[in-house]
Amino acid sequence: MTVSQKTKRIILLAGPTASGKSATALNWAKDYGGEIVNADSMQVYGELSHLSARPTAEEEALCPHHLYGTLKGDTPCSAELWRDMARAVIEDIWQRGAVPIVVGGTGLYFKSLIQGLSAVPEIDPEIRQEVRAAVARDSAAHGHERLKQVDPVMADILPPGDTQRVCRALEVILSTGKSLKYWQDIPPTGGLGTCDDVTIEQNVIVMDRPILYERCNRRFRIMIEEGNALAEVRDLLALNYAPTLPVMKSLGVPQITRYLREEISLDEAISLSQIATRQFAKRQMTWFRNQCSHWNQISL
Repeated sequence: MTVSQKTKRIILLAGPTASGKSATALNWAKDYGGEIVNADSMQVYGELSHLSARPTAEEEALCPHHLYGTLKGDTPCSAELWRDMARAVIEDIWQRGAVPIVVGGTGLYFKSLIQGLSAVPEIDPEIRQEVRAAVARDSAAHGHERLKQVDPVMADILPPGDTQRVCRALEVILSTGKSLKYWQDIPPTGGLGTCDDVTIEQNVIVMDRPILYERCNRRFRIMIEEGNALAEVRDLLALNYAPTLPVMKSLGVPQITRYLREEISLDEAISLSQIATRQFAKRQMTWFRNQCSHWNQISL
């Protein structure tokens, strides 16, 4: 594609876990003079390197990488927080005359970057702390019952087990006095898609399900056999983070935790983690199929 000298170019690469996104992004960075920006909700945490399949130190040395291991696990990374960090990084890359290549599997991050987000007001920190502490203590289901009383609209939308989104809905209604649905219905702002001087190249990896599932299974077993994944979860548990935090529910963490506590065997932990990974990959493929049907599809 020929791009005007006045146009800011950005390349997006989305796809399910284990589909080969990182290797493809590295090739593109070499070809286009690019710098890679992470759009994966787990790779943003410093505590998760091996289990999140973050690029290795050798890979990161091949070209600049951004937003990998940036946050501590006790700082939940919302789409808004990621979008704000990404926009700052992307602007800096453009200033250097390079091409940002945004790569990851978190669909909502891409959506927030392109379309923007509804302007939900700042949440009262005390309300946020109270809500999350209550859910951690009493369970997401209990929080969902509370949500039914104060915001039945969002309670009908959200499943009781979706801890993160139940907490979010509760803290919004309690802090702003309006349902999260009210704020979500306001047209979003801050998306790159509205910028006249930005050329967005949208790409999504598609792969036959049996092949992707085999890649998921193989990659997780390698993580275990190398020994790094077990040590990573052991170190994570030593931090005593709340179990409701996203980092504590990352693929493989709950299952390996059960193994380390001698509740299940290592083979069971591997099998359960592989199942969870395949289920996650399936949800990602469904999301991308529905939301990114107009993107350029890449078969690897």
